[in-house]
Amino acid sequence: MRALIQRVSRASVLIEGKVHSKIESGLLVFIGIKNGDTAGDALYLAEKCCSLRIFEDPEEKMNLSVRDIGGSILVVSQFTLYGDARKGNRPSFTDAASPEIAEPLYNAFVNHLLLQLGIDHVATGMFRAMMEIELVNDGPVTLSVESRV
Repeated sequence: MRALIQRVSRASVLIEGKVHSKIESGLLVFIGIKNGDTAGDALYLAEKCCSLRIFEDPEEKMNLSVRDIGGSILVVSQFTLYGDARKGNRPSFTDAASPEIAEPLYNAFVNHLLLQLGIDHVATGMFRAMMEIELVNDGPVTLSVESRV
């Protein structure tokens, strides 16, 4: 499981031109699920997202997590994180899990975030929907995190 994490001052998901969900200060997490991922990967990665210390403390050092600042997480499914473009010009997505496997793991990831942060601090896109993502990257701070090596 792979997460592309962006620290944001705000972010939103639009579906068919309408705001589906939005957050203020926190993290925008694009989540990709690959063949072989498990519920354990979802749990690990959700905990990592909640605990990453990438927000500044009063001394302007990255010492605080999204949990520490009372921030929110916006989760967007992103199978293209497992696109392989090493050969040719069209990416292959054979490493990405099928929707039947990926959606329950995406939901497990979101549910663990809800347990950690509460319903008021977790927002999502819509699995398998065409979405427009708007964000203001804060920093910018962007990290890629894997559930296992």
